[in-house]
Amino acid sequence: MMFPNKVAVVTGSGRGIGRAIAIRLAEGGADVVVNFFRNRKPAEATVEEILNLGRKAIAVKANIGEISGIDSLINATAETFGGLDILICNAASGYNRKVLEQKPKGWDWTMNINARSLLFSAQRAVPLMKKRGGGYIVSISSPGSFRVMPNYAVVGASKAALETLTKYLAVELAEHNIVVNAVSPGIVETEALKHFELLRHKDVIPGVITETPAGRIVTPEDVAGVVAFLCTDQACMIRGQTILIDGGYTLPIHGVDLME
Repeated sequence: MMFPNKVAVVTGSGRGIGRAIAIRLAEGGADVVVNFFRNRKPAEATVEEILNLGRKAIAVKANIGEISGIDSLINATAETFGGLDILICNAASGYNRKVLEQKPKGWDWTMNINARSLLFSAQRAVPLMKKRGGGYIVSISSPGSFRVMPNYAVVGASKAALETLTKYLAVELAEHNIVVNAVSPGIVETEALKHFELLRHKDVIPGVITETPAGRIVTPEDVAGVVAFLCTDQACMIRGQTILIDGGYTLPIHGVDLME
């Protein structure tokens, strides 16, 4: 097993990418804290699946956009499992609007959940990891941190902040044997796609698949596999990096045939 007797926290892990990561870590031997904010039922289903794998799991309701929510999540982890080895910052939210339609509330909400939570979750996690000789922190970013996507300005800015924090955390936490990285999935087939107006058009996804060298879009399991690898000794020399998982979609210049 890759993670025997390890304890992992995966934020936003009731559905989609977070659920796939939680399951993958449990398959590797980890006990998992499944975090949710609004939808308890999917989180409990994730817990049930982990229990069926023979591992321990609990569901913890916490809004990690609030400091009190982060405290509740880490406290529940310490009280239930006595420590923490792996922190996956997956939970994300945001206001998908044009830049001139953004409001301070949307900015604060998005930044707090997507970026600030990484910093203060790490602060709370580090003492628990130090007692166990080290640990791993992996965050989920987005190509919107470096590519301009429709109505994605605030989310993209929050992901850019997350990637920068990843670098600083990687350097400052290295002395505690804590490895910090991020992964940046391309278009992933999850329920979250419903929130992007552009991607709801029936011809968009087939077009993306056609322009992806790998010949398909990314699955939550693809992301989970890379995240799991980053939490192993084999990846210990990867530090402060953001690993792009997009099947090569961002490599070609789309819509232009340079060979003509």
